[in-house]
This record gives sequence, C-alpha cells and structure tokens, in this order.
Amino acid sequence: MAQSACLLSRIMASSVSASVRAGKIIRDVMTHGGLNIVDKGKNDLQTEADRCAQRCIIASLSHQFPNITIIGEEGSTNCEVPSDWIVTEADQEVLEFKLPAHLEEIDPKDVCVWVDPLDGTSEYTQGLVEHVTVLVGVAIGRTAIGGVIHQPYYKNTENEILGRTLWGINGAGFGGFTPSAPPNGKKIITTTRSHSDCNVEAAINALSPDEVLRVGGAGYKVILLMEGKAHAYVMASKGCKRWDTCAPEAILHAVGGILTDFYGDRYSYNAETKYSNDKGILATAPGQNHQWYLNNIPYEVKQKLGQ
Repeated sequence: MAQSACLLSRIMASSVSASVRAGKIIRDVMTHGGLNIVDKGKNDLQTEADRCAQRCIIASLSHQFPNITIIGEEGSTNCEVPSDWIVTEADQEVLEFKLPAHLEEIDPKDVCVWVDPLDGTSEYTQGLVEHVTVLVGVAIGRTAIGGVIHQPYYKNTENEILGRTLWGINGAGFGGFTPSAPPNGKKIITTTRSHSDCNVEAAINALSPDEVLRVGGAGYKVILLMEGKAHAYVMASKGCKRWDTCAPEAILHAVGGILTDFYGDRYSYNAETKYSNDKGILATAPGQNHQWYLNNIPYEVKQKLGQ
C-alpha cells in the first residue's frame, strides 16, 4: 500500500478491497448451501455469510489500522480467521484520489468504522440477492465521511463478472458508478420490504407517491436514489441501525443527496453513540426538495417513533 497516502485514503482503499473479498465469501456460502441461519429477533436474521464476511472485513482493517474503532453488526468475534480472508491490498483508484486539505490530517482516535457485512440478510435467505450489499462506513468524529457499498451479485453486462463497488467521500467525490437523476413529474418512494407496519404505511401514504418500491437493505435503497430509480427513501420504523446508514449516507451526500432523521438532523456516528436510528430515516436523491418530505411526514408518525 502507498504509505504516503493520508490515513482516510488508506482506510477507504482498504475498505474497498476488503468489501470485495467479503462479497466473494457471501457468494461462496450461498453456493455451498450452508447458510446456518440464526434468528436474532423479530425480522432480524444472521447467516454464516454475515459472520464470515464480518470476520474478513474487521480482521483486514484491524490488521492495518490498529488505532481506529471498528463496530460490526454481528458483534465482536475472537474466531480464527483464514489467512486468505485477511486482505492487505488497497484499491489504487481510491489511493490516488485527491482529498481536500481538511481531510488529509485526521487522528486515528477520531475514526469509527461501521460495518454491515451483509445488508439485506432476509432477502439473501430468500434468494433475492440483488438486494444484498456489503457496507463499510467511515466516520470522523460524529460525521459520516466515507462510504463503501459493494454489491456481490451485480451483473456487469460488459464482462459478465459479478460484483461492483460504489464509494464516496463526503466533500470530496465518488467512484464506481455514474449517478442519474430520477424522472421529473413523478414521485417514487422506496421503503422497507421486511419491517413494514402501520407507521411505515402512514408515512408513505401521507406523501402520495406515484409508485412505491419495497426492497431490502438500506444500501440498496440508497443506490436506487443515486441511480435515479427513486426520489426518496422513507423508513418510519426503528429497524435501521448506524451500520446500515453510515456508508450510504456518506456516499449519498458525496453526490449531492441528503440523509437525515425525520426531524432533519443527521445521525451521529462516533464510537460512543447509540446504534439504533430511532427517529426514522429520510433520504432524498440529488436535486430533490428534502424539506418538502420533512414537512409532509405527519407529526403522529414522528411521535410514534419516540415511544
């Protein structure tokens, strides 16, 4: 790795490479058929792929960056990690990306990396693999700054190779994809597929959408915004956690979109923060009027999230 690159560039470049390796692990587990599903709670599954992918990412990043904080969805693990799961490579495009001056000098103690090794586990177990993403978000202080979203099952039409990786650094730029604007004259909203309830439906209905896309995973929903397939992502339940939103938020903000809670505030991602996104998720595609959505989500919906 180019040690001359600044810390944030090295963390992001390593996260890209580790997420690609984790994506291969996820595909391998599915191919071999041993999902070994564990039910962690209501609509909250964990598979062998979740566990193995997290061990890969955390072991790889911890090996290279011992002084940063890393928080994974599947908790801590002291299991032995196969040597070929410890990734030491770093994505060259990210390493060479020029950062603004304020991001070039950061203290490792201010860095918290949030890992969701398999976002969309429920869909993964049902074979809806296009919803699956690997999420690695990098926060500096309270703010989501860098994000990596890897899609293990994305089909590249040019070369038939599976997988692609989107990345972004808030205030600097992005790579791995080309953003598109959603269609004018329509309102397409994406929301949860597996955590719906009366509060979710009340929020959606209040916005009078022309179309509702119910899909799995926060990462996949934000991709829909960035690729112009939806105008807003509305989540009016507490099923979302910081590891779900850190990476997508950073990339979305890098391309000009917005992700906040239902009161218009950004979530904090420092190591001491709580994990649950209790005040809802509202994300809008670049160019959309975020405030309009905030104003039209009913007060009663917001209040129920606080109970």
